[in-house]
Amino acid sequence: MTAQHLISTRFTATSTADDVLRGIDLSGVRAIVTGGASGIGAETARALAAAGAEVTLAVRNTRKGDAVADSIAASITPARAHAVAVAVDLSDPASVDRFVQNWSGPLHLLISNAGVVTGGLERTAAGRELQFATNHLGHFALAVGLHDALARGAEDRGGARIVSLSSTAHMRSNVDFGDLQFESRPYDAQLAYAQSKTANSLFAVEATRLWASDGIVANAVNPGGVATGLQRNFTPQQKASLDAAEAAGVFTYKTVEQGASTTLVAAVSPEFAHTGGHYLDDGQEAYPVADDATLAEHPHGVKRWALDGASAERLWAVSTQLLRA
Repeated sequence: MTAQHLISTRFTATSTADDVLRGIDLSGVRAIVTGGASGIGAETARALAAAGAEVTLAVRNTRKGDAVADSIAASITPARAHAVAVAVDLSDPASVDRFVQNWSGPLHLLISNAGVVTGGLERTAAGRELQFATNHLGHFALAVGLHDALARGAEDRGGARIVSLSSTAHMRSNVDFGDLQFESRPYDAQLAYAQSKTANSLFAVEATRLWASDGIVANAVNPGGVATGLQRNFTPQQKASLDAAEAAGVFTYKTVEQGASTTLVAAVSPEFAHTGGHYLDDGQEAYPVADDATLAEHPHGVKRWALDGASAERLWAVSTQLLRA
């Protein structure tokens, strides 16, 4: 793919969520935003609700989720504001299954926004590495479980979309199929997070290949550097790495409103209505770079390993097996 064939929009690094949604009426659209209780997820939910969407905040902490839903209702004309918080723990397959079983009716937008960063090795009750289990596998289970609802949404509105939040961290690591759960290699929290973010992008590639015929497309986005609760568990090494990257000009911190904008470009912009498997950065489709490229050289690129069709297909098969285990 060459630069001239990449999908572009009128939005930039400084665009906000409201900029993207200005003039767009989402009345009748049903959306789920995971991690909607804080940060980028809360802003994404607010902006969607302000445009008329019916938004479900899929959250671990329903107390915080309810507070965000109440805040949304208070900040928007009541007739257009509809937001509710529903409990889901993405690291727990049974919790994801309950959420899916309780969902009824069509779904038009699934925003896979939630994420976790650990400072050291943490495992789920099933023994899976927590960052991979939450950031990728939980969202994978949610999307697969909601496929039929998305297909119904596609039927009544001419398409449904999934937005998978990735990160420039994907450039640090491919998916290690030989040791997904860090059972044999020394644990590195940064590599584990990076692997999960590559997986988020590969999910979008394969979901689109499998589901485009159902009217469902998926795209991955890099929200950019935004100071949120995601960084609360950073180790000193992780914080130092982030500070060094900012000092080197690799990225500039965005506001939460700016951080949510690329998610919404993928969710509502006509340029991405019927095409998926892309990775967006600053409101544009990112340019692919070699697997040995560095983040300092290409802060707005996407490594080819994060778009590789064969890897995406393999990850889907492995993820399916893990859910059945």
